[in-house]
Amino acid sequence: MNHDTQAVLHKSTYTNQKSRIKKIALSGMLVALTVSLSGFSIPIGASRCFPIQHLVNVLAGIFLDPVYGVLTAFCTSLIRNLMGTGSLLAFPGSMIGAFLSAFLFQKTGKLLFSYLGEITGTGILGALLSYPVAVFFMGKDVAVFFFVVPFLLSTVCGTLMAASLFEVLRRLGLVSYFHRLMNE
Repeated sequence: MNHDTQAVLHKSTYTNQKSRIKKIALSGMLVALTVSLSGFSIPIGASRCFPIQHLVNVLAGIFLDPVYGVLTAFCTSLIRNLMGTGSLLAFPGSMIGAFLSAFLFQKTGKLLFSYLGEITGTGILGALLSYPVAVFFMGKDVAVFFFVVPFLLSTVCGTLMAASLFEVLRRLGLVSYFHRLMNE
């Protein structure tokens, strides 16, 4: 391998490592924000709806990638459960919503698909996967579709909050700044 090839590979490795550090830092800040605002919840039916999680899932979907989005949702759910401010239902909903939001945004580059990914992932798929969690781990006797309406209400609320916040950030010129910062 010649010197130029080694220099390019070293720069590429350095850039990838720098990018990972930025993603970890942003993920940590989003987890801290979500956990610190975990007192803001809306009880709907048997679940406690948490629109801030959905807002953060969308932001993570736009500024991070599917892996970091899921890890952010997982860490938030874990910390909230350890603190007693969340429930086991947060795991399937938040993680699937975060994944779909990031995946669809990454594939299309369109905000609408990020929003729809969060709503579909959390509101429908996450709600359906919460059924076995509720039955087997929480001892709740509920119907399969029991969580769909409350999860949809929560995720639509949080996604609308994310869309509003994103529009404010865009108008202030911060969206392009954040994207440049994350991709330097």
